Amino acid sequence: MKYFLVLLFTSFIVFANAQDTTITKDDLKSAAKLFDIQFTQKEFDTLYSDVIDNIANYKAMHSLTLPNSVGLSTWQLASPIPNTKKVGVANLPFTKVELPKNKSDLAFYSISELAYLIKNKKITSLALTQFFIDRIKKYGDTLECVISLQENIAYEQAKKADAEIAQGKYRGLLHGIPYGLKDLFAVKGTKTTWGAAPYKNQIIDEDAFVYTQLKNVGAVLVAKFTLGALAMGDYWYGGRTRNPWNLKYGSSGSSAGSTAATVAGLVPFAIGTETYGSIVSPSTQCGATGLRPTFGSISRTGAMALSYSLDKVGPICRSASDAAIVFNYIHGTDGKDLSAFNTPFNYQPIKDVKKLRVAYAKNYFDKIKDTNRNEFKVLATFKKLGVELIPVDFPDSGVYNFNIMDVVIGVECAAQFDEMTRLNIDDELTRQTKYDWPNSFRTARFVPAVEYINAQRHRSILMQKVNEVIKKYDVIICPSRGVESNQAAITNLTGHPVVCVPTGFDGKFNLPTGISFVGNLYDEGTILNIAKLYQDNSNWNKQHPTLFK
Repeated sequence: MKYFLVLLFTSFIVFANAQDTTITKDDLKSAAKLFDIQFTQKEFDTLYSDVIDNIANYKAMHSLTLPNSVGLSTWQLASPIPNTKKVGVANLPFTKVELPKNKSDLAFYSISELAYLIKNKKITSLALTQFFIDRIKKYGDTLECVISLQENIAYEQAKKADAEIAQGKYRGLLHGIPYGLKDLFAVKGTKTTWGAAPYKNQIIDEDAFVYTQLKNVGAVLVAKFTLGALAMGDYWYGGRTRNPWNLKYGSSGSSAGSTAATVAGLVPFAIGTETYGSIVSPSTQCGATGLRPTFGSISRTGAMALSYSLDKVGPICRSASDAAIVFNYIHGTDGKDLSAFNTPFNYQPIKDVKKLRVAYAKNYFDKIKDTNRNEFKVLATFKKLGVELIPVDFPDSGVYNFNIMDVVIGVECAAQFDEMTRLNIDDELTRQTKYDWPNSFRTARFVPAVEYINAQRHRSILMQKVNEVIKKYDVIICPSRGVESNQAAITNLTGHPVVCVPTGFDGKFNLPTGISFVGNLYDEGTILNIAKLYQDNSNWNKQHPTLFK
């Protein structure tokens, strides 16, 4: 959920200009005594430069005026509360199709195609489930993407789906469709490892909200997929999840296995989570369509908490249409996650593309020196469709004046795993580099509470200013990742929804590239429709890695 920080933070040149060389490692040792924390000399050596960077960040924050009237960035106060009474309408049709002559082609059928086959009894859920389980057994180890294969649950749910459909009790487009969960969602009777060695035998006696939602509509859980340890990156206790397009590279993360498995056709779709890039980054790296919904659109009950003010649940699919189908069935709340709402989902075909208010982040595109990159080809596609593209400066300079994300995510994640640090359980984690959780958790212990609270207050201003810009448009097109854009940090802090889609391949590594469609709060329907419009006029989401065909 916190990914490739080194790439993003290099853009914060304020750090280089405000280094405090008066702080020594002995000072940190003295401070640690005040906090009742004991670190080794090596641990102090590793975190030292991060503490110095934090001080520079505080100085940047201190240079800004913060009126007394600005409160803490509670979600309900900082952003519009959705209309929970309005009924959403989702147009989710079947796609008529026949069984393929080559059975392996089923691996890349869309959800609406598989649903048509199941509803019309051209294939049983049990047969389809067995097909995908066989693919997981064949390719799962190659991708290092599977933590646990859930055959018993899968066969039981598939048989139940077939029995209900035979009786005319059809529950909708996910009835009988196999899928996978990122292994930070609890399912009774299964291990929920969080991808981390200290928890690899953990059993949580609870069913996560998203699993319950899918179970209620007859979807079939076939596997729990890998995530980077405690939801960072693609390294987990069993190895590193691979990119389906090039096994020499990782999948990115932290929704690593969910993305790799979906792209490789091991499941029709999977569920991931994002705190700071964990859906968008692997989806971009592997060529998936990932939806990071508005904060609060889906209850997080039963999911590992990393950062309560940032964590989000979302579907990882192969098309915007599939993402719309899955989101339609999993959004909402059980009332246990107090940040979540029952929001309407309005997903209707676009009637007139020329009436769309489509903006693009000119300030980010201007930073891309190579105008032949695929981001510009996306803009060209919309222009050919007759869409007027509106240049806009994405709210950044003058709004995101210091690294709010680093303060917020660092402290909140460290708080969630407080005992792990204090009791030295973090030593059991597989990865121990400067950019892994153990060091991040230790570094966060040196963030004063005052600085955290004031960073949240600045976040409140950020939420309001960014929303004032985005609400003028149906969508703002942004680069998905890279040093050109702070969009990922900003929109994760503000909670705005994003759907990212594949746009081709880069020329250097022949890995997928992507683009992000940023939308209005609780308006996933519009950005999914615009993403679908792009995919209907390109074929990148229909490209599949040859190793897994």
